[in-house]
Amino acid sequence: MPMNALQARTAPLYERVRHVIPPIEWPSFAEEIDAILELKRQRRAVILAHNYQTPEIFHCVADIVGDSLALAREAMSVEADVILLAGVHFMAETAKLLNPSKTVLIPDTEAGCSLAESITPADIRGLRAAHPGVPVVTYVNTSAAVKAESDICCTSGNVRKIVEGLGVPRVILLPDEYLAQNVARETGVEVITWNGHCEVHERFTPADIRQLREGHPGVIVLAHPECPPDVVAEADFAGSTAMMNDFVAQKRPASVALITECSMSDNLAAQYPEVGFVRPCNLCPHMKRITLPGIRAALQEMRHEVTIAPEIADRARRAVERMLAI
Repeated sequence: MPMNALQARTAPLYERVRHVIPPIEWPSFAEEIDAILELKRQRRAVILAHNYQTPEIFHCVADIVGDSLALAREAMSVEADVILLAGVHFMAETAKLLNPSKTVLIPDTEAGCSLAESITPADIRGLRAAHPGVPVVTYVNTSAAVKAESDICCTSGNVRKIVEGLGVPRVILLPDEYLAQNVARETGVEVITWNGHCEVHERFTPADIRQLREGHPGVIVLAHPECPPDVVAEADFAGSTAMMNDFVAQKRPASVALITECSMSDNLAAQYPEVGFVRPCNLCPHMKRITLPGIRAALQEMRHEVTIAPEIADRARRAVERMLAI
């Protein structure tokens, strides 16, 4: 049967994901993808997608992909009128902070984050009062209003460098308690923590890791530093999603388990089909609110524009720019 025009246009895109999306499922994605690519041209838009997005978004419509740090860096040099963030709300705010003159869209305003919701600006002001003179390092998984109260931001990929670079014996690191505990153990810096947790990573346990090893002898286990410290201790390697990506790309293990949101495994499996991925699948309900139909509607209607009050944006931008400078 001859290939129709839509099939012909999208066939090269399917080649990117054929190892993780069955052929029978592809037609349900192809029309949306084709429409999104045309809307991007019309709107002079680019799509930034986090590593936790599903493969049809990550590999087929995104222009820039990566972890929070990579997206923050790349957002600064984007040549477009519109930035659509395929991720959660704090990421869209960060893109807006770094591109104040551009239109930034998020497909679903309910795509939030348990970490961002765990802390408020008032909480930080209270911590400063309780610990005068101690620098506040705020994880990017926070609102712009919280970033505005901090001295510098960090991501899971650069947190150790940020904390050590301050050259002080004590820091306040917010809001992820487990990330802070893992950094304290690695650096020897005293870290004042906050009781915030990622609802994906906090569910992993050391028993999960041991069960994976029993069921899959020889599996290499990579854990995200938002996991509890006893989970990180059971892993072979701990690092951000970008570090996990680099590990797989460089070492090409025969069998690997990523202790993080499970779309990360799907996206890497599409790139490295020779690697066997064991999937302990914990989904982020917020990331999964971003869909192809939602992206298409956002570009069609230019809806869910992200705005930040100037008095908050100026201070939050400084904290993010200090991070990027380091």
